[in-house]
Amino acid sequence: MRRILILQGHPDARLAHLLHVLAEHYRLGEEAAGHDVRTVQIADLDFPLLRSQQAWSEERMPPSLDEAADAIRWCEHLVLFFPLWLGDMPALVKGFLEQVMRPHFAFEYQEGNPMGRKGLKGRSARVVVTMGMPAAIYRHLYRAHSVKSLERNILGFVGFAPVRETLIGSVETLDSSDCRKWFTRLEKLGAKAE
Repeated sequence: MRRILILQGHPDARLAHLLHVLAEHYRLGEEAAGHDVRTVQIADLDFPLLRSQQAWSEERMPPSLDEAADAIRWCEHLVLFFPLWLGDMPALVKGFLEQVMRPHFAFEYQEGNPMGRKGLKGRSARVVVTMGMPAAIYRHLYRAHSVKSLERNILGFVGFAPVRETLIGSVETLDSSDCRKWFTRLEKLGAKAE
């Protein structure tokens, strides 16, 4: 049994989107396998955008994010769901990660070590991204640049390893059979906590 955190990164919490249903199927697989699961809906959180390096490195994280940060610290496996918008994660997801992945929480500065000490080692992650374009085009033509940057420069930098990805493309053209296949696949991934 593992402690798993689902970070739902769809910025629109008013409607149930495909991404919400995919996350729910992942959760169903986790719970059926006996894992301990928590969910954080980033769109439900109220936090400002960071506007300076000084604010990021010296100011306290907004108290509205304390519970989410505690859930990140608690988890052994993190699953981040978001839609690809303009080739990248939505601004809300990026703003959230900038707020919580701060010094003294996600990493520590170390003199003589430009990479610092990873504060979230011992945790794995999966990134699940939906997109309008075919996933193969995003992966091969665009080299999945934003997902690779997230995996390497944010999650990997603070200690998450391994970081796996699931790219779901052409979402506007998925029929019910395609959706069922993705739901089943995500339930299996959830059950394995990977």
